[in-house]
Amino acid sequence: MQDTSKQYDAVIDTCKSLFIKKMSDYGSAWRILRLPSLTDQIFIKAQRIRSLQKNSVRKVDEGEASEFIGIINYCIMALIQLEKGVVEQPDMTTEAATKLYEEKVALTKKLMEDKNHDYGEAWRDMRVSSLTDLILQKLLRVKQIENNKGKTLVSEGIDANYQDMINYAVFAMIHLNDKEK
Repeated sequence: MQDTSKQYDAVIDTCKSLFIKKMSDYGSAWRILRLPSLTDQIFIKAQRIRSLQKNSVRKVDEGEASEFIGIINYCIMALIQLEKGVVEQPDMTTEAATKLYEEKVALTKKLMEDKNHDYGEAWRDMRVSSLTDLILQKLLRVKQIENNKGKTLVSEGIDANYQDMINYAVFAMIHLNDKEK
């Protein structure tokens, strides 16, 4: 589990670094995005990953890793939007956004650790393509919950689905990083 924790942190450090750099370039323009817009951005990234996994020809020189990073960052933005709400104008400093980013990651990592304890790190025996499919399934669930105006009868809410997508994307990144070594 200690290895997983370090690997998890390394992936998140990469994602957070990009998030901070984009905050410097664009400010908090993402704060105007409604949840369905963020969900659709994540969906586009997951569909591209699936396409890359199925097709041998690539027309854009970006691989799966950059798309998984995008999924992680968009999911964290969605968790922040769930808490703070949507605004009409960018309203957040890089420091404030980074603090919220770190809070959402801490909660999501704790969830991962709890599930890893119960599941015995079963994800280590999964394929990256299966993790991609699980992310797509979670996205379809989120879209349905959004269509139901956030209401569920017996299922977990949107926040838990975003957290699961973050964790699946981190697991995929760990697999991709291990494959590179």
